[in-house]
Amino acid sequence: MHLDYLVTPSLITLGGALLAWVSMRRILSMQHKSLLRWRRITASAILVVITVFATAVAATSGLNTIMLHHSHATMPGRTYSVDGHTMRLYCVGSGSPTLVLDAGLGSDGLIWGGVQPVLAKTTRVCSYDRAGLGWSHVAHELHRLLETATIAGPIVLMGHSIAGIYIRAYASLYPENLAGLIFLDSSTPMQQRNPAFRIRETNVRMAWTQLLLARAGYSMGLPRLVGACSFSSPGFEPQAARLEGEAHCHQQVSASAAELAGIESSGEETVDTGPYGAMPVLVLSRDNSRAATDSRMADVETVWNQMQEDLKKLSTRSRRIIARGSGHFIQLNRPDLIEKEVPLFIERIRGTVPQPQDYGSTTIE
Repeated sequence: MHLDYLVTPSLITLGGALLAWVSMRRILSMQHKSLLRWRRITASAILVVITVFATAVAATSGLNTIMLHHSHATMPGRTYSVDGHTMRLYCVGSGSPTLVLDAGLGSDGLIWGGVQPVLAKTTRVCSYDRAGLGWSHVAHELHRLLETATIAGPIVLMGHSIAGIYIRAYASLYPENLAGLIFLDSSTPMQQRNPAFRIRETNVRMAWTQLLLARAGYSMGLPRLVGACSFSSPGFEPQAARLEGEAHCHQQVSASAAELAGIESSGEETVDTGPYGAMPVLVLSRDNSRAATDSRMADVETVWNQMQEDLKKLSTRSRRIIARGSGHFIQLNRPDLIEKEVPLFIERIRGTVPQPQDYGSTTIE
């Protein structure tokens, strides 16, 4: 039973119910005491507010606990014990190489629910949920997970956002079973030291009070109350859509904050990774023209675009494609591009289709 997902909401439910019961008892007992009328009315009003609030907290937390338990019980894939963590791995399809999907900051393997079934028509595709933090730990953890699940390789890693740093670490530590790398609007080492990113990073870094309030809000089921848990991106099959929507109500604030706080050390330890010779590399990037009219984002987008260009230097067999009209989550905004280009990338590794003649190029699709 997960502490943040189930134990904490259950304790809040019990605490809220107990507080409501005590408040009601206090209201009833006051009717038999000789108090001034104004004092009785004031105290009763305060206790009624407390009772209503505690009842609401208990109800929303209780519903949240039930829904989270059901979500965990119906989660696709298998769980494995790796280095003291329980990790979920979900594999579909068949064929070699195995494509392993690594999600970005604040996301789990469910974010791939729209594209994974389509990619599985070409080869075996596995999504997983990270458990550890810090680049070397994540790379080791993934390697141990694949060993435990008897996925020997060869594998192709596709990393979104911050996971682009993690797959670079994996490529440096475990190159023997790696057949290719796909960077999906990927972060790059030391990007946080660029002035354009420092400004934005200062704005998103969470104080401990904000972190505590965010965790409490998730545990009380506030996102569910405002309908966030029913939101899902188009293109998902019904079951995958339900789970992806439910993922918005999973408490990942602590893990996200920890990964964000560790991006400096992760960058320092991966900045010298690569190049990887002639290993096939595909870079899929967001459309930075979308932010051209926003002066606040112009500097960030200029720097980000250059960083995406620099990723091509990791291999002599690299290509970059800009996903026209897409934001950061290309797997949600432009799944059609992923579903077209990634199978081609796999087939080229197999040698079943001709190699492209435009290595080193950047195109827009």
